[in-house]
Amino acid sequence: MEQPNLDYFYKIADGEQAIIDKFISILKSEFPQQLINYTENISIPNYEEASEAVHKLKHKIGILGLENSYQIAGRFEQNLRNHNLENQREFEVILKNITNFIQKL
Repeated sequence: MEQPNLDYFYKIADGEQAIIDKFISILKSEFPQQLINYTENISIPNYEEASEAVHKLKHKIGILGLENSYQIAGRFEQNLRNHNLENQREFEVILKNITNFIQKL
């Protein structure tokens, strides 16, 4: 399984630790909120709102260097638009992996 990383943050921050710390702070703030939004909407289920939540989470997946996971998230987002839960399990494993990573930052 792919592992999240901060390579993108280091690249765009050009090594400036204060900028990297700000990016990490934003990630730690936004990701859990978006995860809650996804969880609440998928449980109802509200496919449209869940799809929007996946769309936002997909961007976090991308900036954490998870290319294959980004593709899975994209497929799941599209599936939700069609009221289809295919790729849900894979997507939720990705979310757990990211949650564990963020908790260690």
